[in-house]
Amino acid sequence: MLFKWVRPVVYIIHAMKFDPQNHHRRSIRLNGYDYSQAGAYFVTMVAWQREMLFGEIVDGMMNLNRHGHIVRAAWFDLKNHYRHVELGEFVIMPNHVHGIVVLVDDRRGGSSSLGETIAPDEDSSGVDTMPTNQTRPYVKPTPRHGLPEIIRAFKSFSAKRINRLRRTDGIPVWQRNYYEHIIRNEREMDNITRYIEPIHCAGMKMMKIR
Repeated sequence: MLFKWVRPVVYIIHAMKFDPQNHHRRSIRLNGYDYSQAGAYFVTMVAWQREMLFGEIVDGMMNLNRHGHIVRAAWFDLKNHYRHVELGEFVIMPNHVHGIVVLVDDRRGGSSSLGETIAPDEDSSGVDTMPTNQTRPYVKPTPRHGLPEIIRAFKSFSAKRINRLRRTDGIPVWQRNYYEHIIRNEREMDNITRYIEPIHCAGMKMMKIR
């Protein structure tokens, strides 16, 4: 499945209407669907009790507070923990976030999208591609995590750091579940990207830290 590459960083955003009917926290995972396979996903996560926790919109500009910056850092840190994760557009609103997660097929070492372990010097058919005059290093297989585990980690990382900052250990930061939509083709990717992409105009103000 091929998707058009999208810009991975968002700093300034426009006001976006949050629809509780569409972005509810009821589990809508598809029964039998493998959420660890290669593909793209549009996700929405909502703050606990829809609290305006991550900043405020002033004159159409989203000003992140310290909690918002923690969320942003935790999101972009996902690539440092999951080798098969690519990140598309991402936006933080006062009480929820939207983002695109792309899971790629990482067959060069670790686990494939089907879950089997493949040595780093074998191709997908199992043929050894390492030159005979080299010594094979030991590589510990790593599991391929699916979308639910990745989102759970993002929420856990950001919640712990926010609670440490506000000295409220164990207090919920996020609603228990999240909204997810499987992006099935490039047209859907383009439509969703346009929905969450930042305003592009000259002379924008940068986000302020409160």
